[in-house]
Amino acid sequence: MNQTANCKMVSRLLFRLLPIQVLLAAVGAVNGIVSSFFASNFVGVDAMSAVGLYSPLNMLITALSLILVGGSVILCGKYIGENDQDGVRNVFSLNLLVSALTGLVFAALFLGMGLFNLTGFLTKDEAVRPLMNRYLIGQSLGVLPLLLGNSLAAFLSLENKTRRTMIASVVYIVVNLILNYLFVELLHMEALGLALASSLGMWVFLLVQAEYYASGKSHIRFSLRHLSWHDSGEIFRIGVPGALSNVYQTVRGLLVNRMLDIFVGSVAISAFATADNLLRIFWAIPTGMLAVSRMLISVSIGEEDRQTLTDVMRVMFRRFVPLQYAISAGIILCAVPLTRIFYHDPAEPVFMMTVWGFRILPLCMPLSIICMHFTCYGQASNKQVLVHLLSLLDGVVCVAGFTALLIRSMGLNSAYVANVLNGVVTTLVIIGYAWIRKKRFPRNMEELMVIDDDFGAPEDARLDLSVRDMEGVVSIAERVQAFCLSRGLDAHRAYLAGLSMEEMAGNIIDHGFTKDKKPHSVDVRVVHKNDDIILRIKDDCVPFDPHERQMLAAGEDPAKNIGIRMVFKSARDVQYQNILGLNVLTIRI
Repeated sequence: MNQTANCKMVSRLLFRLLPIQVLLAAVGAVNGIVSSFFASNFVGVDAMSAVGLYSPLNMLITALSLILVGGSVILCGKYIGENDQDGVRNVFSLNLLVSALTGLVFAALFLGMGLFNLTGFLTKDEAVRPLMNRYLIGQSLGVLPLLLGNSLAAFLSLENKTRRTMIASVVYIVVNLILNYLFVELLHMEALGLALASSLGMWVFLLVQAEYYASGKSHIRFSLRHLSWHDSGEIFRIGVPGALSNVYQTVRGLLVNRMLDIFVGSVAISAFATADNLLRIFWAIPTGMLAVSRMLISVSIGEEDRQTLTDVMRVMFRRFVPLQYAISAGIILCAVPLTRIFYHDPAEPVFMMTVWGFRILPLCMPLSIICMHFTCYGQASNKQVLVHLLSLLDGVVCVAGFTALLIRSMGLNSAYVANVLNGVVTTLVIIGYAWIRKKRFPRNMEELMVIDDDFGAPEDARLDLSVRDMEGVVSIAERVQAFCLSRGLDAHRAYLAGLSMEEMAGNIIDHGFTKDKKPHSVDVRVVHKNDDIILRIKDDCVPFDPHERQMLAAGEDPAKNIGIRMVFKSARDVQYQNILGLNVLTIRI
């Protein structure tokens, strides 16, 4: 029963955070869709080829962003789980500093490539290459705000300020559309206008988010005064394996584009780019799912919370994957109408090539959710072999390999089918990895995840419970007291542990459950570790910091708030955090 209740709380949390993360992931996708629409309708197929040729370079920038964001968020999650606020601040400062330096370097690189015609390794087509040069010049202005904007969005989520990122995303989409209309249709700036519109839009996206940190209202502050570089290596160590898939995808993009150019022609690159760019709006859904899961996975590992860690994966399999299958089915059914957004003549070869992209590529999305989640979990839990293997297979080996095997017989469809086969292979590898490590076929989620035996407290040294009403509070207090006695603690400490749990859980039900009409539950964990009794109480109600209530009660009648006074007086340490919209109270007795 407790596992079901905790899984429901995790599911509610993930789906509450999901919309903003999907919208954030969609920001980059909107850039590609808008560029594709204006390129195909107002500039021409050659401009669409330039957009497609830029895709591997964009994937490289995305990989760098994933290294910094993924490594920083996972490390921050661990620090939050350990209640190390100095560590969180240091990671935040390092992330922004390194992001800014990286953005400046690549902006200069792209600008030089465009100005001095250094794009021969991307295309030899004399009609496409000048457009590619101008497109790179415009994109160079957007690299810095892209990296910084993605980082700020991740930290705003940790601070439960996702509304600001949502506003920034909507403003970006509007600005991007307006500027594309101005630069491309009215001013006829062609490829340069396409790139400038998205770059200037990214600056707006960044500034809307940055205002929150500039205002001084944020809990996480940027500071160079006490900056320590010791976490930079850990950020890259954690972030690189997960981002390697994007580095590999850069190589894959170059290889696949070259094969399509040789065996099918530049029209295939245009068709693939069109389908891929529009589908990125739908890829924002798996990406958003991963973003919310990554935050909860990292916090769970920091807390050594085995239950929540496995529940994240259960929600992924039971809710995320079926939802994505339904979305993919809808895309497949709408393949022809989606193609007509960009191309209007069914007699043109590019038309049916694009249609088949919308019919085949969506099939790989549900399987990719599994691969992405296990790669993220491997990053956070230091399972480097699994991460590197999945990154290599998913990034380049499967797609490029299957495309090379099938392209002579299937043409462009080989690249589409290769993406689906890639999802099948990576799923089988995840199962095979667990089978080898456990020396048997995985029979439950913990075995599939290959969670280390020494992770978290042993089963006999912990107690996991859930409570939904005041009757349950009294029952749980008695069970906490009995657990402490069974672990050999003296009767006085056992009584204090039960009383502390009863008081704090009761406060949540009295004050938190009544604030709205939403269903709530209190997740309770008791751990006996190093002669300490650690009580952790987690709920999804409105923010409630008992420290503030205790300080307010200091000058009141001693008879008031006596329960909170008792807890603070008897406990060795009381820590409160609001993590991803969850109240987390940790009491050591």
